[in-house]
Amino acid sequence: MPIPKHRRRAEYFEATIQLRPAKHKLYEYVLDAIENSKDCTIAKIEEDKNGMDIQVSSQRFARALGKKLTRRFDGELKLSRKLFTRDMYTSKEIYRVTVLFRMNEEKEQ
Repeated sequence: MPIPKHRRRAEYFEATIQLRPAKHKLYEYVLDAIENSKDCTIAKIEEDKNGMDIQVSSQRFARALGKKLTRRFDGELKLSRKLFTRDMYTSKEIYRVTVLFRMNEEKEQ
């Protein structure tokens, strides 16, 4: 069960959305989707030399957004997860997800 939005700390995140390269249209689409979401907030935005990394508070939202990006833009989607910790009450393993969306380079003729 996810932590309710009002009980999360500002720096809490479950997923990282990586945009490579961070074209303005793609970046605006992702930010707009996050702002319109009821259960997802942005914890941190980092600019990389190849694109942008956006840390968000919802794994489920990040995965769904990755699928929407592949339908809307021409690109490749890669999902990976990394063991973060183990819940001390339920002994379940807790993972952080990375959603990498790499846009195909436009061929100039």
